[in-house]
Amino acid sequence: MAGNNNVPMRLTNFKVYNDSNDLLGIATVDLPEISAMTDTISGAGIAGELDTPVLGHYQSMTTTINWRTVEAQAAELAAPQAHTLDIRGSQEIYDAASGIYRKVGVRAYLKVIPKNFTLGSFEPGATTDSSIEFEVSYMKLSIDGKEVVEIDKLNFIARFNGEDQLAEVRKNLGMA
Repeated sequence: MAGNNNVPMRLTNFKVYNDSNDLLGIATVDLPEISAMTDTISGAGIAGELDTPVLGHYQSMTTTINWRTVEAQAAELAAPQAHTLDIRGSQEIYDAASGIYRKVGVRAYLKVIPKNFTLGSFEPGATTDSSIEFEVSYMKLSIDGKEVVEIDKLNFIARFNGEDQLAEVRKNLGMA
């Protein structure tokens, strides 16, 4: 049985699009953290407490775009309305057996609402370190063309590697 010789190396580069427009001047993007909502279970037959996830339910998810300078595109994204962000990157994976690098696409598609817009600071000869933070209501993560995560809080979808954790919940609620 052969082992996996793929060694993930790095993100080569990325671009961010908002409604098909390229957002220039971005320094970094902090992608959402997926943290399950939990409930503490205790009682007879349990030696203590267990914090267990509520399947398919997640705490607030946020994403932040960090800008080197104050940008007009950031001000547009600060408008109090829903926006779409399409974040596309290319990752390098090294095949240790062949010695060849593969380039793999990674894409995060997000539906977001702005939470706060930090203008940063003015200092001669320095970046302003402006940023905008968004609440994420929908996210889809694809790696090498395969959808690996899809969370749609408003439509009761929580799909991981094609398995929808909330399909039966939707059925039970009369939503499917």
